Amino acid sequence: MSLELRSQIYEELSSFDFIDPHTHIDALKPASETLADILGYHYYTELAHSAGMSREAIEEADLDPKEKVERLVSNLEPLQNTIQYSWFIEMAQEFFGFQDDVINRDNWEALYNLASDHMSKSDWADQVLKKSRLKGVFLTNDFDDPLDGFDTNIYIPCLRTDDLVFHLGKPEVRKRFVESTGQEAGTTESVRAGTLQLFRTFVAKNARACAISLPPHFAPKKISDAAADQALAELASKGVEASDDAKATAACFTFWTLAEHCREFKLPFDLMIGVNRSVYSAGVYQGQDLYDSRVSLIQYRELFNAFTDVTFPVSVLASVTNQELTSYSWIFPNVVTNGHWWYSNTPTFIEHDAAARLEAVPQTKQIGYYSDMYKLEFALPKFNMYKRVLAKILAERFVIGRGWSEERAVKLGTAVLRDNTELIFGR
Repeated sequence: MSLELRSQIYEELSSFDFIDPHTHIDALKPASETLADILGYHYYTELAHSAGMSREAIEEADLDPKEKVERLVSNLEPLQNTIQYSWFIEMAQEFFGFQDDVINRDNWEALYNLASDHMSKSDWADQVLKKSRLKGVFLTNDFDDPLDGFDTNIYIPCLRTDDLVFHLGKPEVRKRFVESTGQEAGTTESVRAGTLQLFRTFVAKNARACAISLPPHFAPKKISDAAADQALAELASKGVEASDDAKATAACFTFWTLAEHCREFKLPFDLMIGVNRSVYSAGVYQGQDLYDSRVSLIQYRELFNAFTDVTFPVSVLASVTNQELTSYSWIFPNVVTNGHWWYSNTPTFIEHDAAARLEAVPQTKQIGYYSDMYKLEFALPKFNMYKRVLAKILAERFVIGRGWSEERAVKLGTAVLRDNTELIFGR
């Protein structure tokens, strides 16, 4: 009964269109042009590197896309057990009609050419969106992104603010801030005015959220204007050589200011918490960052208490932090569980974490999944993975375990997969 029921629920969850609430899609080049765009995704390069492929072979400058694919294919065999490998095979089968279950030296070139034929079509991105049942994808936009040349109802802007909070001492960031806002970022007044202008620009372009990735040590708090002015003046004069105290004070002030703007413009503030950058300095591009278990959401209690009218969709880097996130969403009305990020984005961790959320958190306060993808083709296998896990949880824990009807279980699954994204980010 369980397998049949899971299959039925999965089919129901695959029958409607939905929005992906967090991606790194380039709206001007959203789909892949060759298989190198797919296999160049950091999951594959970091796993291949971990299994023995040299960084130099992966990241050689001006490497021909076909040569890059051949090199990576030659090193994919140790990855066949991983969920990431299954994503690739599912993409190849669903999008390109690939018939095999593995890719190797004998069949890779035929697949490469087949994929190139499909990807060369002028409407390829639209084909991928349709097959993936996507009606919209959230972007990750730098604060000075012009947001021009694409349909913002499909490719939905999101203001990413890491540079503003953590890198305001860098000359290049300050220059970009001046050029995009007309403000120097040397005083509390100029930072407030400049960031306010950014919010106005983004909201006018249909932005639905503000977002930031946060290191484990960060603890946001309200900073007085006097202390912030002193810190910002030091950043303006000393740049990256400013003291750690000045950088931390300026970061807290800027972050708090962004939260105030989110309140004013009624934008959710996505918090992605817990990433340590460049832990493995010899790793491949985007394969250097890790988490540790010292991060705690207690560091955000002042923020959550101060901004009760701002919604905070929170992602945690690892499954070990999920119970704390679940508990915070249980207690705080403005804290929402958001997706299964990075190192918790495998079926085992998703099942554990999603089941805990479904059993403990109000169903309206859960954003089930986002792809975090860089190319559109990844939405299909990633969301299918999540839907299979969600169907299993709903079948076993709700229909069989608690006596729910299948219809009621599907309604719950639809809420966390589709409805809540539109409700929370709908403005």
